[in-house]
Amino acid sequence: MAPRQVCEAALKQNFFARKTIDDARGGTNESQTFNRSLGPVSLAALGIGAIIGAGIFVLTGAAAARYAGPAVVLSFALAGFACAIVALCYAELAALIPVSGSTYSYVYIALGEIFAWVIGWDLVLEYAMGAATVAVGWSGYLVSLLASLGLHLPAQFTSPLVGGGGLFNAPAALVVLAITSLLVLGTRESARVNNVMVGFKLAVVLVVIIAGGLHVVPANWAPFLPENAGEFGHFGWSGVLRGAAVVFFAYIGFDAVSTAAQEAKDPQRTVPVGLIASLAVCTVLYIGVSAVLTGVVPFAALDRPDPISAVIDAIGLPWLAVVVKFAALAGLTTVILVLLFGQARILFAMANDGLLPGLFARINPRFRTPAASQALVGLCVAALAGLLPIDVLGEMVSIGTLAAFALVCMAVMYLRHSHPETPRPFRVPGSPALPALGVLACLGLMAGLPWETWARLFIWLGVGMAVYFAYGQRHAKRGTPVQVRSR
Repeated sequence: MAPRQVCEAALKQNFFARKTIDDARGGTNESQTFNRSLGPVSLAALGIGAIIGAGIFVLTGAAAARYAGPAVVLSFALAGFACAIVALCYAELAALIPVSGSTYSYVYIALGEIFAWVIGWDLVLEYAMGAATVAVGWSGYLVSLLASLGLHLPAQFTSPLVGGGGLFNAPAALVVLAITSLLVLGTRESARVNNVMVGFKLAVVLVVIIAGGLHVVPANWAPFLPENAGEFGHFGWSGVLRGAAVVFFAYIGFDAVSTAAQEAKDPQRTVPVGLIASLAVCTVLYIGVSAVLTGVVPFAALDRPDPISAVIDAIGLPWLAVVVKFAALAGLTTVILVLLFGQARILFAMANDGLLPGLFARINPRFRTPAASQALVGLCVAALAGLLPIDVLGEMVSIGTLAAFALVCMAVMYLRHSHPETPRPFRVPGSPALPALGVLACLGLMAGLPWETWARLFIWLGVGMAVYFAYGQRHAKRGTPVQVRSR
């Protein structure tokens, strides 16, 4: 269902309503709809599945070693504060506009087609690069686990071609393809697998916090905020900002929750619950794990794809090392699953608006999933994961995520101004001040990223605008908005 054409809330309230695609086609085709099979627990688990993974198991070590030192705790707190504001904005929009497509759908309804295209194209970058980043981390943990069991994979097939000295990161690509196959088979089945793995990794994360807390060496936290190395973003307060911008990538899980709105039961209630619950749980765990990591091991030793493994090795509990590595693999698997899931749903929404070819809007009549789109996404992400290093991928995801979140906050402010009479099941407190603060927080974190990342973003957006004017603008399905009436 296209966001401006068949939005449940829009139709109920005459809010930007247009003639539906189903009317144009002569009725609803049951085979072209999703199953509403996700309740609040599954939605919260979906968010936790995406959030708890890359931040704890991969990015924490790099952010501490390269940018913030032990003050990476502040980086997570700063990123979490910005995310809390954005999550409230997402909750208002998700309750008001319970459609698939996440930020893209919200921006389309609030700001129009051209802004929606920009953010939709940006989300393609965010989700694809995000899944590839986590797949690279998954590969690092697998290699570490197998090495602890006496099995050593050839380095040329576990390192990327670009900047890694290898030929192809085969484990990273293979896990993407395996998860893609699961997602093609069905949402309910994928959610069940996700729920089991989320429960397992949460239990192990708590064990790591408790066991690591007993082996903290306070001297490792001194100095808590290392002096700046003479370059912006390398320690000092600018390093905390740079670290927050990098680890912000780890919070995109609650964004993925909103992409499942058309597969959720009672989405106006369950989606906001899933958004806020997943963020609250994960922020507390992030801060706890980052404090333990930097307290057990000197932060300079954490610059590796599997930083928790370094901590467990330092503790000297071999059995826990194996369990943690299995948990890391499970945790990263759920992140990849949710990101690939969300990517296909965003492409589905864009294609239903005519901005992308119809292939991306096809629902498989047997599995009731966008199978062809999901397969294409999986192949592309597998190639990225096999060829590119984790640092380049992670920074690209962060800047894309921040840009999307800033637009969500802007959409809340715009709709509050343009349609204040529209009933809202959930409202952001303190609007417009709080959403405006969310915009400033996102832009501030974006300022902490290096210029090379900005350059890559502008190049990507330039390519996107070329695609829009060559295809999207010509094929867009537009209608005439009707007068908004309050109830």
